[in-house]
Amino acid sequence: MCDMKTKPLFIVMSAPSGCGKSTLIDMLLQEYHDIVYSISCTTRAPRGEEEDGLDYHFKTKERFEELIRENAFIEYAKVHDNYYGTLKAPIEEVLAEGNSMILDIDVQGAAKVRDYVRALPNNDPLKIGYVDIFLLPPDMEELRRRLVNRGTDAPDVIERRLANAEGEIARADEYMFKVTNDDLGHAYKRLCDLIDALSGRM
Repeated sequence: MCDMKTKPLFIVMSAPSGCGKSTLIDMLLQEYHDIVYSISCTTRAPRGEEEDGLDYHFKTKERFEELIRENAFIEYAKVHDNYYGTLKAPIEEVLAEGNSMILDIDVQGAAKVRDYVRALPNNDPLKIGYVDIFLLPPDMEELRRRLVNRGTDAPDVIERRLANAEGEIARADEYMFKVTNDDLGHAYKRLCDLIDALSGRM
């Protein structure tokens, strides 16, 4: 499956917390050796065992702002006094090599990427290969159950995540494709079928 000549895709994926997005992306990266994960830039300090170029591209505030002035980002935002952003050049390089890039991003960031891509010339590889996918939970009760069972968040954090999820789900129609994660295996097959069809593997 992985060695066929295929159309390079720029895949943007969003989902509320607890929908299994990270797990599904990890599964895709294991199977599709021609899909590369997009690593974001940030000005925040590394946490724990995070490595530069593996978890994030860590930049100084001065360098990040220099890159903003150079229009090097397809999107960026300032969160809690730190910048986060997605550089255009690595995506262009991956697509030029005939591979695809997957970007894991929130709804606000995806909207910025969408606007950026829409403004590109029709022959730009980012525009030609662009696809955005929103991952949905079966319903809010199931999402609550998953967040509780994860055991990583306090009750007030779970309530905040659920409130955020409702706002994110309300914007799901902005995406080209929606995939419901009612069952991990089924959701993964739907994603694979979608990527196979869009990239010309089928």
